Amino acid sequence: MELPKYKRIVLKLSGEALAGEKGFGIEHDIISSIARQVVEVEKKGVEVAIVVGGGNIWRGVSGSAKGMDRATADYMGMLATVINALALQDALENEGMGTRTMSAIEMRAVAEPYIRRRAIRHLEKGRVVIFAAGTGNPYFSTDTTAALRSAEIEAQVILMAKKVDGVYDSDPMLNQNARKYDRLDYIDVINQGLGVMDSTAASLCMDNNIPIIVFNLTQEGNILKAVMGENIGTYVGR
Repeated sequence: MELPKYKRIVLKLSGEALAGEKGFGIEHDIISSIARQVVEVEKKGVEVAIVVGGGNIWRGVSGSAKGMDRATADYMGMLATVINALALQDALENEGMGTRTMSAIEMRAVAEPYIRRRAIRHLEKGRVVIFAAGTGNPYFSTDTTAALRSAEIEAQVILMAKKVDGVYDSDPMLNQNARKYDRLDYIDVINQGLGVMDSTAASLCMDNNIPIIVFNLTQEGNILKAVMGENIGTYVGR
């Protein structure tokens, strides 16, 4: 049996990815597809942690742009990620997968508080761990959460699930001649502002040598392909 290339991964899901074509809310078919793919990966012996965004419900940056206090807007965004995390937890449990949602903001009625050693123990026991509420601090994106949690749990790779099949030099939705990159260095992402993740997250990945694979979430089976080391999407690393 072919062995996976990575044994412990962080899957980064944007809130927008969960909304599908609607652009807001949670699309049941998409979240069910993600759950099936995660179970498929876990059966290969891969330990899976998930960081989920909240942009399908609320975006702190947009609230701030309209005059809202930035910290308040960001805290609202963190709460939106908890909603998505609970929906994802339910979908995974419907597929028979053991899960734990861990929140950076304490809300014991619905999620465990985030404790690094406990998160690692859950992974070792074969549970999928969903990290919610970002880092617990305003001004930090869920991309930064993915980089931080990856470093903390010693994940071997971050899988950045997108609606496009990799990183391009311009928006492929607007420019038919946009060129796709197969491989990039961290510093290219930072210097060129390629939109893989924000500069804080990219710098954290670079400092800790955590590779990033940007791939298309909408094609079922891609998560497994990425874990097995197939050449899909764009690889960011050294």
